[in-house]
Amino acid sequence: MGKPKIVILGGGYGGLIASRKLEKMLKNGEAEVTLVNKHEYHYIATQLHKTGAGTAADDKITMNIPDLLKTNKVTFKKATVESVDCEKRQVGLQNGEKLSYDYLLIALGFDVNTFGIPGIEEHAFKIKSFKTTKAIYHHIIKQFDAYKEDKDPSRLTFAVAGAGFTGVELVGELIEAIPALCKKFDVPVEKTRIVNIEASPSVLPGFDKEAIDFTTKFVKKNGVELMTSTKILEYNAISIKLDNGSEVPSRTLIWSGGVRGNVILESLGLPLNRGRIEVDQYLRVAGTENIYCIGDAAYFKKNETSSLPPTAQVAIQQAETCAPNLVAAIRGEAQKAFEYHHKGTVASIGTMAAVGKVFGFKISGLFAAFMKQVIEARYLFVLGGPSLVLKQFAKTSKPYHQVAVQENK
Repeated sequence: MGKPKIVILGGGYGGLIASRKLEKMLKNGEAEVTLVNKHEYHYIATQLHKTGAGTAADDKITMNIPDLLKTNKVTFKKATVESVDCEKRQVGLQNGEKLSYDYLLIALGFDVNTFGIPGIEEHAFKIKSFKTTKAIYHHIIKQFDAYKEDKDPSRLTFAVAGAGFTGVELVGELIEAIPALCKKFDVPVEKTRIVNIEASPSVLPGFDKEAIDFTTKFVKKNGVELMTSTKILEYNAISIKLDNGSEVPSRTLIWSGGVRGNVILESLGLPLNRGRIEVDQYLRVAGTENIYCIGDAAYFKKNETSSLPPTAQVAIQQAETCAPNLVAAIRGEAQKAFEYHHKGTVASIGTMAAVGKVFGFKISGLFAAFMKQVIEARYLFVLGGPSLVLKQFAKTSKPYHQVAVQENK
């Protein structure tokens, strides 16, 4: 009998942390581990709003996956997953290759949920991946360029759909990015608009009143047109139709209105709940013994009516339990039930302000922005130790917008 084969699908927070933990826990020759991801790079998903606004350089957001896998215990394969055959225990890749597995870990992340609103799928930009957020910024640059020719005000109206965690963070980055771009393109900043549209009665649904009030005051003070209790009915690439009867002329609508499990999950034949795969207390897919699922793709019951949210914090903690469970399964040992411990949430509003709660303490302003950096540093530490923290924070390359503007001149 050969060595057991573990295949990990997805190189996001969950898949990468699980791979690194397996490297440390497995004995030499104990198992064959393959990590499959469609790109060679891992991106820090909680920083994608910066890529979209161009306020951080690419190398501050991305890291090369093979460089992060520092031992010979995990093989990286750049490929796109197409199918999973649970009976044959095979993963089908788009290039036609088949990967056999004894144990499978699904960590495929999320897709954007557009809720079937007409025009959103076709015309809105989505904060989905490093690639999609780079497209947002290239588009913004083009709008500034085009405005110099036709003076169409819709080109300088930048709308963000959703004022939840991601939407507020993106708005905060736009507050900082737009004035810099105005200066570069010699456009008066008063000609620009940042519009934030939210269906709920307030920004940051689920946050406490102090955080909501701070954020509301901050964005309005910085010129953001905040439209709460407002739903988008349709978008046609040049105008946003709202349920209050008004329209916002805009050639840039960035959608942050919700997420769902990766669409490929629907084709796997595994039990789904609200678009995500149901897992048991050990993070095994319901009804299986050898398939695990973590992160945004997993539906882990918090109680009888709800599940844990699709956040980086959940994915990392699940990976830290799932990897030891895979090792235990190989060795025939008892597995450990997953327990989630919420350590707090911090939403940034640009570089100099943030709001949230950490270990039960409410924080806001500059100190909260500092704590956001601490949280990011902790993830880098878990992923690659102090050397990776120092390496990423030592990078001083220019924000992406400075490079992009120079290329357009």
